Amino acid sequence: MRYFPSLVLAGLAIAGRPVGAQPPRATLFEGARLIAGDGRAPIENSAFLVENGRFTRVGKKGEFQAGGAARVDLSGKTVIPALIDGHSHIGYMRNLTSGAQNYTRENILDHMRRFAYFGVAASQSMGTDFGEMPFQLRDEILAGKYPDAARFLTAGRGLSPLSEIAPDNMRQAAFPVTTVAGARASVQELVPRRVKLIKTWVDTRGGAVKPLSPDLYRAIIDEAHKNNLRVAVHATELEQAKDLLRAGIDIFAHMISEVDDELVDLFKQHPNTTVLSALGGPRRAVYAPWLNPVHPLIAETVRPEQIARLQQRFPLKDPAPLVRSAASWERLAHGVAKLTAVGVKIGVGTDGGGQQGDQFLGWTMHTELENLVAAGLTPAQVIVAATRTTAEILGLDDLGMVTAGKSADFVVLDANPLDDITNSRKISSVYLRGVMIDRARLRAGFLNVPAGN
Repeated sequence: MRYFPSLVLAGLAIAGRPVGAQPPRATLFEGARLIAGDGRAPIENSAFLVENGRFTRVGKKGEFQAGGAARVDLSGKTVIPALIDGHSHIGYMRNLTSGAQNYTRENILDHMRRFAYFGVAASQSMGTDFGEMPFQLRDEILAGKYPDAARFLTAGRGLSPLSEIAPDNMRQAAFPVTTVAGARASVQELVPRRVKLIKTWVDTRGGAVKPLSPDLYRAIIDEAHKNNLRVAVHATELEQAKDLLRAGIDIFAHMISEVDDELVDLFKQHPNTTVLSALGGPRRAVYAPWLNPVHPLIAETVRPEQIARLQQRFPLKDPAPLVRSAASWERLAHGVAKLTAVGVKIGVGTDGGGQQGDQFLGWTMHTELENLVAAGLTPAQVIVAATRTTAEILGLDDLGMVTAGKSADFVVLDANPLDDITNSRKISSVYLRGVMIDRARLRAGFLNVPAGN
């Protein structure tokens, strides 16, 4: 990771610097309510020191001195760690279109800048990337080449049954898995790409496809574990989820559609297995007040024609699908509460950019926080889930908390999300690696997409 030190005058007071400016070697941020992401009570009137892009000291204002550091007064603000999206599909959406034709360096960077704009420090693309470009771009962002972009985390090509692969879906480039030897070979092909997890799919899609057989997904899990890699699975159906737990799966990329006592017992037997939430689909079918009237963060980042299309779709108006979606949401919410009660580690994922289209990248992270509170978690629990827990699930050792040694990725809010989780949307500024990104410049570019694309 590259940093951009420069000399500053001792005691210089600054309000933050946009990306492209030379940041000070050390900056002391004072006066904010600090929600550190560790689950403890906020630090009122906090102080934290950032040096060379990392937090070096955290405490209350006046507890330590930082002679020569620049100072930023955050009185009246609330600071949280930058959020982390544990499940997305990057590069496919472009305004009204979704498909591999949009999968370019330019479009991926646009998506990662959108995440940054919304206070998201990193997003994990789940198995729909292809070619060498995504690995190159991942490394370039980590090296600091694009300081206004969130980290692009890629699992590369996922491992899929033939029945899941089609030219017009995001699994068009997945490894087709038909034999145990092929499953192991596909895992091995990803090892030198330095991915942190393997993505696979084990789902009937409501009876529409033939899923991977147990011998194949067990081979994937076994080969990944031999190479110190974890496996994330799209598996929302109860019986497959149970057998995947018995097989040693690491991450459920979606919340399981139904939770019974046997599933709870299996999670207890496999305490290291985690879940990413991705509740947005069923919830927005029945609850989307941010579409009418349009929330300002949407209006300033999404083209009108894309907003109009989603307004026509959600919330549902036909009684039968509305009842089905409401029942699906209630089952998911019940499952989240039940797993949380027994200590299952639940992180946050949005499935943003997926084939359904219209998940406004970055924005959906904030609606997912609201969904989790609606499912029964407290705002404090949700903030931990979206920061520290998701960082742990993805193996991001230097993100997720405001504490000494971590990358200085944080969000300054105008209101307290512990009072109302939707206050996470009241963003004053976003810092990545200790530097305030220029949100005004990013905002000006987001709507500059030719209509009809």
